[in-house]
Amino acid sequence: MTSVPADTEIIDRVDALLAAVADLGPVIVAFSGGVDSSVLAVAATKALGPERVLAVTADSPSLGSTELDACRRLAGDWSIPWRSVRTDELHDERYVANDGDRCFWCKSALMDRLEPLAAERGATVTLGVNVDDLGDHRPGQQAAAERGARFPLVEAGFSKAEIRATARHWGLSVWDRPAMPCLSSRIPYGTTVTVPLLSRVDRAEQAVRRLGFGDVRVRHYDDTARIEVPPADLSRATDHAEQLVDALSALGYRYVTLDLAGLRSGNLNQGLRSVDTLGRP
Repeated sequence: MTSVPADTEIIDRVDALLAAVADLGPVIVAFSGGVDSSVLAVAATKALGPERVLAVTADSPSLGSTELDACRRLAGDWSIPWRSVRTDELHDERYVANDGDRCFWCKSALMDRLEPLAAERGATVTLGVNVDDLGDHRPGQQAAAERGARFPLVEAGFSKAEIRATARHWGLSVWDRPAMPCLSSRIPYGTTVTVPLLSRVDRAEQAVRRLGFGDVRVRHYDDTARIEVPPADLSRATDHAEQLVDALSALGYRYVTLDLAGLRSGNLNQGLRSVDTLGRP
C-alpha cells in the first residue's frame, strides 16, 4: 500500500476539498463504501450539512454480495443520508459485450438513476475520482463528466495516499480498506458479462477471503481462475494452495492459478490495444 502522508501534509488539501464541495451546493455522492467515496461523502456532510447531501449506492449484480450492507452501515455510522438505486446495465448489450468501453455504459446507467434524484434536490452529482485515476483507462469518468458530474477530489488535487491520510485523520474505519472495483472488472474484455458469471466470481472471492486474504481479485478465464493477492501475501497463498484449489474447484474451475506478479489494480486494462477515450480502435 502507498505510504500515507502525515496529517500536517493534508490540511491544505482538506480545506480545498471542503471549499470545492461547498461551492457546488447540494450534492448527490455516488457512494461505493470505498475510501474515495467515503471521504467525499463525509467532506460533503462537513461542508454542507447532512440535509444537503445524499449518498447513493448502485445496486446491481456487479456489486459484491456484501457491499450494499456495508454501504448502508457506513452511512449510518457517519449520519449521512443514504439510499440505494437499482441500475440495469446488464440490460444494455453494449455493457454485456464487455468491450473496452464497458465502464462507459456502466456509468451511463448510473447517471440515468442519479440525474432524476439530483434534479429533485437541485443537486450536483459527484464521484470519488482522484488524480491517480486520471492516468488509467477509465471511460466511466468520461461518461459521468459528459452528463455534468463533478469530481471534487480531483478539483482539490487529492492523490489516493492523501485520501487515505484524510480518512485516517477523520477516524474513518475505511482509511486502509482495499479497493473493491465492480465484479465485471474480473472478466477479460471480450468475454460476455452475465449474472451467473458475476455471481461465480463473487463466490470465488468470498471463498478466498474466508481463508484470511482481505485484498484479492479472482480473474475469470473460462475454466481457469487466476488469483491475485498483494505480493506480500504470495507466500501465504502458496501455503493455502490445496484449500484454494478445493474452494475454487467446487465452483466449477478446472484450473486454479496464482499470479506471481501480485495484485494490480486495472490489470485487465493492460490487454487493451491502443484505443481512444471510449475504448474504441
